[in-house]
Amino acid sequence: MEERSMAELLPDTLLERIRSRAAGLDKNNEFFDDDLAELVQSGYLTAFVPHSLGGPGLTLVDVSRLQRRLASAAPATALAVNMHLIWTGVARQLHDRGDSSLDFVLTGAAQGEIYAFGISEAGNDLVLVGSNSEARPDDDGGYSFYGTKIFTSLAPAWTVLGTMGLDSTSDDAPKVVYGFVRREDGGFTIKNDWDTVGMRATQSRTTVLEGAHAAADAVVRRLVPGPNPDPLIFGISSNFQLLVASVYTGLAERALELAIEAAKKRTSKQNNNSPYSDDPVLRWRIADAWMALDAIPAQIERTASDIADGIDHGSLWFPKVSAVKVRATDTARSVVDQAIAVAGGGSYFSRSELGRLYRDVLAGMFHPSNSDAAHKAAANGLLGPTTEV
Repeated sequence: MEERSMAELLPDTLLERIRSRAAGLDKNNEFFDDDLAELVQSGYLTAFVPHSLGGPGLTLVDVSRLQRRLASAAPATALAVNMHLIWTGVARQLHDRGDSSLDFVLTGAAQGEIYAFGISEAGNDLVLVGSNSEARPDDDGGYSFYGTKIFTSLAPAWTVLGTMGLDSTSDDAPKVVYGFVRREDGGFTIKNDWDTVGMRATQSRTTVLEGAHAAADAVVRRLVPGPNPDPLIFGISSNFQLLVASVYTGLAERALELAIEAAKKRTSKQNNNSPYSDDPVLRWRIADAWMALDAIPAQIERTASDIADGIDHGSLWFPKVSAVKVRATDTARSVVDQAIAVAGGGSYFSRSELGRLYRDVLAGMFHPSNSDAAHKAAANGLLGPTTEV
């Protein structure tokens, strides 16, 4: 594949076509098939693949900027694509550090594979370091997975699912096992249960693993349960949280644009039909939203650059990426609230783009890490773990 620039991966014309479809997909609760086909065609899903493996070789900072831009047009499309980009981002992060264990993910992406994220489980707040699912070993080093995964974005389209489960039977058990299963091999059921308030086009349906098999060469980690410094765990956490932060920041940037447009178009009878952009209260709201939002991209990109540069933040690394995610999603909600206050009652109608963004932005609180977990991680990093009695 020839090298492609950021502009070629997401040209303005493609972005506008994606924007034009977003409202209909949300209204009909449909998957973004056309968006995905065009993003695949443009090479967008290969963004993280290094030049040496046939890709554009973009950095986490580059991809963050692309995802902000995509989210400004279609947040649900960007959020679902995020899950593919997380796996390829993790693979790239490991590759750049001399760990080739996920290079097959990069070569697969270059060849058209679409990766999805089958990690989340209802009631499992251990997230990456424990599992309610089973990982049953075979005699050849592979594993079959059994359990229920929730919020499986890209459910209608993925070709490879990265997942995990607990091996409780091997001689060295317990081990949390990470592996990749192929759609064509079966062993799973996808429920048609995605009927949510927002982010509807992601179609993040529940996936029931019923023996989905990862061959030995697709089993990438066997880890002791609990907090783990393994680079895979940090790679997933950092790419997930920074790219999620990017999506919600792009959503908020669009909301601010819409607020500015509304302030310039609306007029006030109380003030001789002057535009609302002259109203000091609304001017303050827009300025306040911009001031809060303006800080977030710099935080995302500085953290992404520190990862690439190998900066050692020690015990504060996990808290840092969690804090960026929480700040970004909280700020996005605040910005959308301010935008709606400026735009007025028209944004309450389902046909309103701001109304859709209001529903979409709510999903940010459900992605790990949430505020409670982020504060706990920060306290542990700063103060050490609590004293056991």
